[in-house]
Amino acid sequence: MAAENRLDLPMVGERQSLREQVAHALRAALITGEMRPGVVYSAPVLAAQFGVSATPVREAMLDLAKEGLVEAVRNKGFRVTELSDRDLDELTEIRQLIEVPTVTRLADASRAEEFERLRPVAEEIVAAAERGDLLGYVDADLRFHVELLTLSGNAHLVEVVKDLRNRARLYGLSQLSERGTLSDSAREHVALLDALKAGDTTAARTIMSEHIQHVRGIWADPR
Repeated sequence: MAAENRLDLPMVGERQSLREQVAHALRAALITGEMRPGVVYSAPVLAAQFGVSATPVREAMLDLAKEGLVEAVRNKGFRVTELSDRDLDELTEIRQLIEVPTVTRLADASRAEEFERLRPVAEEIVAAAERGDLLGYVDADLRFHVELLTLSGNAHLVEVVKDLRNRARLYGLSQLSERGTLSDSAREHVALLDALKAGDTTAARTIMSEHIQHVRGIWADPR
């Protein structure tokens, strides 16, 4: 096994299925940049690091492949998907077209109670960013945006956005966390809730649009 392909992976236990635990750990490795785009990873080699059989690792990798995070390489393993700047620009454009108008339409002071229920998640995002918990940040961020978009009542729209977010995953965030960039992005979630709660459509539109553009900047950050 090549030394450069060895990952600092945790041992897995029995609280969830092995497949779920392995998939969770691999997502964490993708987010932090430990698993690098273009590199092929062998399921048996990863299984040895996890201390499990190769089967749950292959199953977890297939789950990630369905999300567009990795791709199968015949008789070798799985390669972390590479995204070009054009890919990221196009994904950002689609998110802008879908999420900005959808979230803007939600702005309504009469729905303040619904928005307030999301505040603990927004604050969780900020706390995770400030303590450098990258996986916690991404998990809370996904929950926030999914729950917010769910308020639109369009389940198909929510699934489309979840797929877009999976394909344009965040990785290599450690440098951004150290510079405080993640904290800035995290606080935008709280500001967005304030605008929605006040029924301020202009502010909601501006914050949501800028937030998506800031995320595009995170994707573009040199790794």
